[in-house]
Order: sequence, then structure tokens, then C-alpha cells
Amino acid sequence: MTPRERLTALGLQLPAPPPPKGAYIPSRWCGDQLWISGATARRPGAPSLRGVVGADVTVGQAVEQARLAALNLLGAVEAAAGLDAVRGLVHLRGYVRGTTEFDAHPSVIDGASQLMLEVFGADCGAHARTAIGVASLPGGACVELELVAAVDR
Repeated sequence: MTPRERLTALGLQLPAPPPPKGAYIPSRWCGDQLWISGATARRPGAPSLRGVVGADVTVGQAVEQARLAALNLLGAVEAAAGLDAVRGLVHLRGYVRGTTEFDAHPSVIDGASQLMLEVFGADCGAHARTAIGVASLPGGACVELELVAAVDR
């Protein structure tokens, strides 16, 4: 199955990349690598879930936000190169806005990692990853992600 077919089977649609909220571009090529700028779970007319994981956002809600943010990353990949051009995911970086006691950042970012594996399969979707706790994120979001993919140009 192609990544597009897998998305359809999952009942998911790719969103158009949201416009940047600053002086940056949604993606940048470096050789055969496509670097995707940070994405939260925001949608047109709908901000991402605001809050702090471990206080007013549950781990389950944060996992879903990571999944939606990952879908936004995929929308940016589609706009820049097309999902079918992806040879492999290189690195996924996830930021989780959590309480000072919160330590389950990897569990939250698993929401994004699982979606990548579902869409690209085990070989292409496997990736290196970092999960980082932060004090704040743009728009009060609880999760933000970045992606680097190896892509045929």
C-alpha cells in the first residue's frame, strides 16, 4: 500500500499546511533531506489544545494532539514533495509542555511515532527520535513536532 492508501484506510485526510506564524518557511531541502518546520495540532479555524500535560491535559489527550500534529507534518511533506517520494523518516523531534513532575514525554510522542509507522510502514516509517519537556509552546499548545525525511527529488 502507498502512504496515501494507508491514510485512507485509517480514515484520515491530510490537511493543507497551515501558514507560518513568523519569519520562516514550512519546509527546507538540504540535499535529499526535507526538513519540516515545527507543527502543533492546530487546524484552520481551530487552535491546538491549550494546556499543560499532567495538570489540565491528560496523557491521552496529549497523545491525540501528537497524532494530529504528525498529520500536519505529513501535510507539509505532501505539499513539498509528495508522500510517495519519501524513502525514509530520519528524525522526529517532539516537545511536550508538561508539569515539572511530568516524565512521560516519550509516551506522548509515541502518538506521532505510531502514526508515522502506520502511514509509511515499518521500514520507511522507522525513525530516530527525541522527546523533550518544555515550559511553554506557541499558542499554549501542549505538543509540537519537527520532522526530517529522506526524499527522492
